[in-house]
Amino acid sequence: MPERYIAHLDMDAFYASVELLRYPELKGEPVVIGGGRRHEPEVLADGSRRYATLRHYAGRGVVTTATYAARRYGVNSGMGLMKAAALAPDAVLLPVDFDEYRRYSRLFKAAVAEVVGNTPPLIEDRGVDEIYIDLSALPGVAVDRGATLARAIKARVLETTGLSCSIGVTPNKLLSKLASELDKPDGLTILREADIETRIWPLPARRINGIGPKASAKLEALGIRTIGELAAADAAWLLKNFGAHYGAWLHAAAHGRDERPVVTHSEPVSLSRETTFDRDLHPRNDRAALSAIFTRLCEQVADDLQRKGYVGRTIGLKLRYDDFRTVTRDLTLPAPVDDLAAIRRAAGECLKRAPLERRLRLLGVRVGSLSRPGELVPPDAAKPAAQPHTRSLFDD
Repeated sequence: MPERYIAHLDMDAFYASVELLRYPELKGEPVVIGGGRRHEPEVLADGSRRYATLRHYAGRGVVTTATYAARRYGVNSGMGLMKAAALAPDAVLLPVDFDEYRRYSRLFKAAVAEVVGNTPPLIEDRGVDEIYIDLSALPGVAVDRGATLARAIKARVLETTGLSCSIGVTPNKLLSKLASELDKPDGLTILREADIETRIWPLPARRINGIGPKASAKLEALGIRTIGELAAADAAWLLKNFGAHYGAWLHAAAHGRDERPVVTHSEPVSLSRETTFDRDLHPRNDRAALSAIFTRLCEQVADDLQRKGYVGRTIGLKLRYDDFRTVTRDLTLPAPVDDLAAIRRAAGECLKRAPLERRLRLLGVRVGSLSRPGELVPPDAAKPAAQPHTRSLFDD
């Protein structure tokens, strides 16, 4: 079988780096992205800006991303902003601007496609800030294992966006994702299977994409902390402790085996929007605020569906309570929809089937069972159809 050359490109601290283009005076400073609009910089009379800092933050927000300077204090994505404030109180806090991040995402992906030059390019979109690229069939790649082409991609991305990225090139997607993290920021890492023992096995097992917090904790409880220790584990023992499918995958992943192709197109399973509140909201005492948030989430999902050209039959609701317990409720409609009224009505029906005794910290709305308008969608007799609408708790 011909050797594969798969690249994983990961933009460096993407959201934060986009913000630094807008606020270049913050370059090299600890900056955290995750605030709301009230954290917009204040423009002073002399044209300079006054920035909010974590020191005075109070609320339930989380860190979306942080600059590398902030990460040196231990601030990481997904961390609560209050915890981040304890670690780096003088870090600048900026609001998220997803429209701008999506714009730069389109720019860097177009730049990569221009360099790769396939028609269509063998690029797998993995989100706003990362992609896989199959370089295997491109001329000259085998000479230096894709290093020259990867450098050309990095240069073109920088020229087009002003942003740096890190690239790993290996024989498969699993190893390439690991490799792209090894020399950040602005890294380029080329690995062969012979390099697994020295470069990959010393890494924590949790670095493998697919080993989540629960599996990582279980591995540690069993005495396995590194990828090398996982590779040394007996395959039968892994199957016994983790089940046939996941145990076999763990064994293969630890040895760097991954035959997945680069997928150039895939349809989303669902579209969703959710928000975590700055303070816990009571379903009755804060009904007006929850109603407005509920409607806005439905509007955003409807807009996402219409903009991306989908309709969906299954409407879902997600609630997280003040004790961190999460519940979901779904309702499948007789026919797919993409309009606000139908989505809100069905989500309201879901809401009536959810416990509402405790305060809420998160609310989300999801539309699944997606299809393109006009496609035939098989009926699902096992799911309940929508009932005539009656007022739900969040209705005004």
